[in-house]
Amino acid sequence: MSESTPPTPTERPWQNTSLSPRERAKALVSAMTLEQKIAQLHGAMETIDIYGMATQATTAEEMEQLAAQIRVERHVAAIDELGIPRFRITNGPVGVGMGDGTPSPKATSLPMTIALAAGFDPELARAYGDIIGSETATLGQHVLEGPGVCLHRTGIAGRNFEYFSEDPYLSGVMGVEVTRAIQAHDVIAMGKHYVVNDQELERFRTNVEVDEQTLRELYLLPFEMLVKDGEIAAIMSAYNRVRGTYATENRYTLDTVLRKEWGFDGYVQSDFWSCRSAAASLGAGMDHEMPDAKWLNEDNVKAALNDTSLEIQTVDRALVRRFTQMFRFGQFERPYAPGEIDAAAHGATSRRIGAQTAVLLKNEDKALPLPVEAGKVLLVGQSAYLDDACQGGGGSSHVDPLYTVTPVDGMRDVLASLGSSSTVEKFTVARDLSNLTEAVAAAQEADTVIAMVGLVATEGADRPNLSLPDEQDRIVEALLEVKPGTIVVLKDSSPVLMPWLDRATAVLEAWNQGAEDGHVVADLLWGVVNPSGKLPTTYPASEADTIYASNPERYPGVDEGEGWPTIRYSERLEVGYRWHQAQGIEPLFGFGFGLSYTTFSVDGLEVSDFDGSAPLAVRATVTNTGPVAGAEVVQVYLGVPGVGQPPKRLVGFAKVHLEPGQTQQVEVLVDPAATNHPFSVWSDAEHDFVLARGDVRVLVGTSADDTPLEETVTLR
Repeated sequence: MSESTPPTPTERPWQNTSLSPRERAKALVSAMTLEQKIAQLHGAMETIDIYGMATQATTAEEMEQLAAQIRVERHVAAIDELGIPRFRITNGPVGVGMGDGTPSPKATSLPMTIALAAGFDPELARAYGDIIGSETATLGQHVLEGPGVCLHRTGIAGRNFEYFSEDPYLSGVMGVEVTRAIQAHDVIAMGKHYVVNDQELERFRTNVEVDEQTLRELYLLPFEMLVKDGEIAAIMSAYNRVRGTYATENRYTLDTVLRKEWGFDGYVQSDFWSCRSAAASLGAGMDHEMPDAKWLNEDNVKAALNDTSLEIQTVDRALVRRFTQMFRFGQFERPYAPGEIDAAAHGATSRRIGAQTAVLLKNEDKALPLPVEAGKVLLVGQSAYLDDACQGGGGSSHVDPLYTVTPVDGMRDVLASLGSSSTVEKFTVARDLSNLTEAVAAAQEADTVIAMVGLVATEGADRPNLSLPDEQDRIVEALLEVKPGTIVVLKDSSPVLMPWLDRATAVLEAWNQGAEDGHVVADLLWGVVNPSGKLPTTYPASEADTIYASNPERYPGVDEGEGWPTIRYSERLEVGYRWHQAQGIEPLFGFGFGLSYTTFSVDGLEVSDFDGSAPLAVRATVTNTGPVAGAEVVQVYLGVPGVGQPPKRLVGFAKVHLEPGQTQQVEVLVDPAATNHPFSVWSDAEHDFVLARGDVRVLVGTSADDTPLEETVTLR
C-alpha cells in the first residue's frame, strides 16, 4: 500500500462501521502499542501542583484568575497513524463552559441549573440540553461535562448553581432530559460529580460517611436515573473520599454499584486532578485521568504493570470503555470543523426558558405586574447584579457569552415593545455601601424602584452563611424605608435569608439568568410572561433551621484523628423539605412553592386501583380561576411507611398551561417499577429496594407544604 492510499477497514477493522461500537473499540485497542495505550489514558496538559494553587482561590474572581493563570488544557492528544482524533472535552453544565482551546470558545450563557429545575418541566430541560448539545457539536467538542446531579444538601454549597435540587427525583427527571438532548447531537454527556460531592469546602480532602439507605434513596438515585433512563455515556468521579476511600479509587461505587448493579457500560473520567493513583484508580473502575498525566503516565503505569499491581487487561478495559462511546456517537468519523452558533435563536430559547423558571415569592396587593406606564423607573443594586447580565457560576463551568443583555437595556427594550413612555435609569451601589445614602436619595425621586440583589456562587468555595453577601440586605432595607413599594428582584444561585421580607410587597426570585437576564426580568415584571416557577430547594427562615446548625459533624466536618475532615450525613433521609417536615420547622419558602399573576384551584383527586403490580394513576382537575393565562404545577407526593421515612417524597409532577377560566384534568402515573423506586425503600438485608408494605399516603397539591388532596392505597 502506498503512503497516499488510505488504509481499508480490513487493514483497520476499527474503521468498519458495520461492526458494533464495542467490537470496533476492542479492535483498535488490540492494535495499539503500550505507549499509545498509556497516552490515551490521560489528558495532554502539562502536570502542575493544582492542590497548592487551588487552596488560594476562595471567590469567583479568584477562581477566574486561577483559571487564567494555569491555562487548563482540555483534550487527549490525537494518534494520527491509528486514526484516533484529538478528543476535545468541554465543561458544563450551565452551557458550553471552559472548552478545548485558548481562549475558550464563546457560547450561549444559559440560566443556572437550579433555575432550570424551578421550571418543573421536562420540556424545558430538553430545550436546555438541546442548546448545550448543539453548541458543543458546533464547536467541534466531543464531550460535555454535565449534567450535575448532586443534591442541595445545604443551602450554602458552592456548586448548588450547577445542581438541580435538594430532591433526587426532580434532579433525576430533569437530568435525564438534559442528557438525552445533549447526546442526540452525538455528544457524550457526563454525569457529575459521583458521588456525595455536596460541598466545596476542603473538597480535595473531605471524607463523607453516609449509611447505605441514605446513599441509595437520595444521593445515588439521580445518577441511577441518568444511567438507566438517560443511557448516559460517561460519569465523572468526584474529588472527595467516600467512606474513607477517594471517589476515584472507590471500587464499590465505581464498579459494584455503577456497573454490576446498574449495568453502566460507559466510561468514568476523573474530575480534573481528582485522580489519586494509577493502579488503584484503574482497578477500581476509573478509566480516564484529566487533565494531565500526574498518575497515569508512562513511568507509573509501566511500574504498576511490572510489579503486577496493575494488569494490561485493566488498561485495555479502560480504553475500550471510552472508545466504545466515541464509536457509538460517530466521533471517529466526524472531522474537526467548528461552525457558527446561532446566537439569536439560542438566545431566544434561553429567554423563554428563563422566564418560565423564575419564582414569584411574594406579591401583596398585586404589586406585580407593573403598569405599562411606570414613570421614572430606577434600578438599584451592586454592580454584579445591575451593570451587566448576571451570568453566575464562578469556576470552570463559567460560560464566555456570545452576548449579554443588561438589566437597563433589557427593560428599555421590553417597555418600548409595550409602547411605554417610561424611562429607565440605574444607580450602582458600591460593594462597601459607601454611596448608599446617594442611592436612597435617587430612589426618592423615582416613581418605580426595583432593587436587584443576589449572589454569584463559585466552584471551590462554599458560602460562609445563608445571608446575601456584601451587606445587600442593608440596600433593600434602606430602599423599603423610603419607598415601601420597592420591588425586590433576587438574582441567586442558592437559597438566601430575607430579614426584610415582612416589609416588602413583591419579591421575585429570578436566579442567575445568563445572557438574557435583562429581557427575562423585564418580561416578568411587566407581565409579558406570567411567572410559573417553583422552588426546587427549600429556603430556611434562619440559619438555626438548617441540618448543620450546632452539628459541625454534618458540616463542615470534624477531624476524627485522620487529619482530614469527616462529614457525617447523620440527618439520614431528612434533607431539604424532608428535614423541615420531619422536624416540624416552618421554612421561609418551601420546596415546590411559587406564586402566579393568576390563581388556580386543584381538586377532584382520583387514584386508580393499586396492588403494586402496575402504575398508580393519580388524577386531579386544575382550573385557572384568575384573570390571565398562566401555568400551575401539580405535584404528587407519597407518604411511604417505614422506620426513618420522612412524611413526604416527591414522585411525580405535571405543569399545565391554562387560559382564564380553563379547566383541565391532569394525570400523573407513578410506576412501582420506575428507576426512582417511588414505592420502595432500601433494604440492607436484601441489598435492594423493596416495596414498602402497608398504607401509602398519596398527597397532591402545589408544593411540598400544600398538599390538601389525599388518598390512601395499601400494599399488602
